[in-house]
Amino acid sequence: SAINFLERLCLTWMFFFMMCVAERTYKQRFLFAKLFSHITSARKAKKYEIPHFRLKKVENIKIWLSLRSYLKRRGPQRSVDVVVSSVFLLALSIAFICCAQVLKGHKTFLSAAYNWEFLMWEAALLLFLLRLASLGSETNKKYSNISILLTEQINLYLKMEKKPNKKEQLSLVNNVLKLSTKLLKELDSPFRLYGLTMNPLIYNITRVVILSAVSGVISDLLGFNIRV
Repeated sequence: SAINFLERLCLTWMFFFMMCVAERTYKQRFLFAKLFSHITSARKAKKYEIPHFRLKKVENIKIWLSLRSYLKRRGPQRSVDVVVSSVFLLALSIAFICCAQVLKGHKTFLSAAYNWEFLMWEAALLLFLLRLASLGSETNKKYSNISILLTEQINLYLKMEKKPNKKEQLSLVNNVLKLSTKLLKELDSPFRLYGLTMNPLIYNITRVVILSAVSGVISDLLGFNIRV
């Protein structure tokens, strides 16, 4: 029993250590995204002591897009996504087991000790996933902030009125900004769940299996059929 307890303790520590590393990476991504969103603002750039430039030239737009791509790929990517997907899949499996146990006999569900252990693991994993989902969602909002490009387009239109002799050059920059806006909208991954990059298989399992299981549990508890 002592050896079994030590083995489970070590495995639990290793698992949660990997989750802490993943959370630290997500915090770094959010910090990079936050500073990146302040580059085009003179006041915020001065406050955080970072470089500042406006998107009024084609060269500046190219630098802005390249910097965005570099920061999004900075740091560990695949390893962290594997850890997050594994945590999500484990939480999914535990939820499915708990739903199956409840459907089998919800009156005797809490009488078994292993069900309490499942519930504790599920609560810990869900708290971790909610934290990562919050960070991932905020990071995506910073990188996908189209209002920056729209603001620059308004500034260009105002400059066209003041400097009609540079209208052709400013129109070129405006067209590049419009294409950049469309590009940012197209780059969003279709397999994202509140900012978490999910494997397509896990994404589809979440949509089909777990929602069906939850629907069955709710229907069993309430006494009438509910389709989620």
